[in-house]
Amino acid sequence: MTWWADDCKYYVFPSTLVADGIAAICERHIERFKESNLYGSLHNRIVVGNMMVDYETVTRTFPEGPGEIEVICIYEVERNKIVNAWFKQGERKLHA
Repeated sequence: MTWWADDCKYYVFPSTLVADGIAAICERHIERFKESNLYGSLHNRIVVGNMMVDYETVTRTFPEGPGEIEVICIYEVERNKIVNAWFKQGERKLHA
């Protein structure tokens, strides 16, 4: 959590706030990282000024079973810390 500002905000794109502050974001990450098959593959990163955009594929277990999902992550950075983050998910692709 070194890269997150204490007062950072975490959104489902475009504007649904799902975690406010580092403690809430940490709680979300702790739960997610309990998944034994969780794996993220970074395909591309673009940095323009204080904004960074990552395109990833995430492998994880959904309620329906294991699968993958494409994710676009948008980070706003100030003083070398993430102050805002937006996540846009694609369609879930379940493993056969």
